[in-house]
Amino acid sequence: MKQIVLSIASMLVATLAMAQPDFHAGQAQMPPHVEPDFKDINYAGDDLEAHRLDIYLPKDGAAKHKVVIAIYGSAWFSNNMKGITYFSYGKPLTEAGFAVVCINHRSSGDAKFPAQINDVKSAIRFIRANADKYGIDASFIGITGFSSGGHLSALAGVTNGMKTRTVGNTTVDIEGSVGGNLDQSSSVDAVVDWFGPVDMARMENCETVKDAQSPEAALMGCAPAENPDLVALISPITYVNVKCPKFIVIHGDADNVVPYCQGSYFAEVLEKAGRLEKFITVPNGQHGPITFNDDTFKQMCEFFVKEAGK
Repeated sequence: MKQIVLSIASMLVATLAMAQPDFHAGQAQMPPHVEPDFKDINYAGDDLEAHRLDIYLPKDGAAKHKVVIAIYGSAWFSNNMKGITYFSYGKPLTEAGFAVVCINHRSSGDAKFPAQINDVKSAIRFIRANADKYGIDASFIGITGFSSGGHLSALAGVTNGMKTRTVGNTTVDIEGSVGGNLDQSSSVDAVVDWFGPVDMARMENCETVKDAQSPEAALMGCAPAENPDLVALISPITYVNVKCPKFIVIHGDADNVVPYCQGSYFAEVLEKAGRLEKFITVPNGQHGPITFNDDTFKQMCEFFVKEAGK
């Protein structure tokens, strides 16, 4: 497991170093450091670092802004990487007029699934309950994430309005009660999934489950082969239905961390349900590098603008 964590950490460093929104003469440039307008807000009413969020507001003078929640990727191993989220791909969203909320969530080492989606839904409810306080127009809440953050963003979208879900003999509490605000909806209005793992039953060579040392196993608390019902329940593809919000799915065809087939499988099911806006294949796109680029950022922003009716 230590080797997996080190590999993921190395991948993220490479992603951040190579995949930024500001490009000049073919060289990726690091954007300047940007402090959030509101930092380290605890959305769950406890003292966990995993339950903190940052809010970045556009500098356009408007009193309120529609919002996009953004989630980092870490193979679910990190509980405190919200700081890289805006740095990675949040700036184009604020430039498009959205408030950007970058959230932490509990890692697979802190708690097993469904803790992570419970945290995401708690953060959404918190934003709705406190919208006026933070200059947010909660009439539109989009969500996006990359890698495991793409998984959680997709799962949030396909489980709009869902409290629990049962597959076979296994039931999970999708909504949870983290942080309260249970009078508020945790639904989202549009989703952009950046190369997220969405069908855990076909993560190994696009055909079967990964082994007991995989990030999915750490998330589940068991080898995926031992619990196919839970494999289905952690997979966003299981939940797709005609009432889901619209999705954009973005995946590089050279991704060697989350197979490209994950994006194509998901896009196919979303299209059948009439919920796919667009499936963007990035030629030679890797797990962040090349896939994060000016054009994909532009298409993400244009999609959210359209769905928000801005």
